[in-house]
Amino acid sequence: MRITLVQGDITAQDVDAVVNAANSSLLGGGGVDGAIHRRGGPAILAECRELRASHYGKGLPTGQAVATTAGELAARWVIHTVGPVFSAAEDRSDLLASCYRESLRVAGELGATSVAFPAVSTGVYSWPMDDAARIAIDTVRATPTQVTDLRFVLFTQDAYTAFEEALDAGSPGQDG
Repeated sequence: MRITLVQGDITAQDVDAVVNAANSSLLGGGGVDGAIHRRGGPAILAECRELRASHYGKGLPTGQAVATTAGELAARWVIHTVGPVFSAAEDRSDLLASCYRESLRVAGELGATSVAFPAVSTGVYSWPMDDAARIAIDTVRATPTQVTDLRFVLFTQDAYTAFEEALDAGSPGQDG
C-alpha cells in the first residue's frame, strides 16, 4: 500500500472512496462532513436518512463506518465514520484507531482500492493533531487491506506537517 499526503480539498479527490469524518446523526454537519454533503449533493443525505431509518436509528456508533453513494463527487462512495471527541481524562485512542480500521474494512467490502482520508476527530472534536496523525498512520500501516492507494487529504499546512512527521517516523521502505 502506498500512503501519500495531499494538502487540499478531500471533496476534489478522484478516488474510489472518500472517508467522511461524520457525526453520529449521519445527517451532515460542519467541517469535512458539511463539505462532503454540500459538494456531493442530496443523494448522500438521502442514503444517510435511509440508514438512519433502517440500521442506525440511534445514529452510527463512534469508531464504526458505513458507506453511501458519493453523489456528485468524483469518488464512487463515501465511507462515513464517527470519530471520538478528545478527552484528556480518558484514553479514547482505540476508538480513533477503529475509525481507520473500520473504514478500511468497509472499503474492502466495496472493492475500493483507492481511498482518501481526512484527519478524523481533529476539528470540532479537538483531537491534538500530532497524536491524531500518529494514530492514523500507525493504524493504516498495521491494518491488512486491499487498498493500494491511501491518501490523507489535509486541509491545513499544520495538519500536513503533523502527518508528514508521523509518516516519516515509521519504518523506512514501507511507503512509496
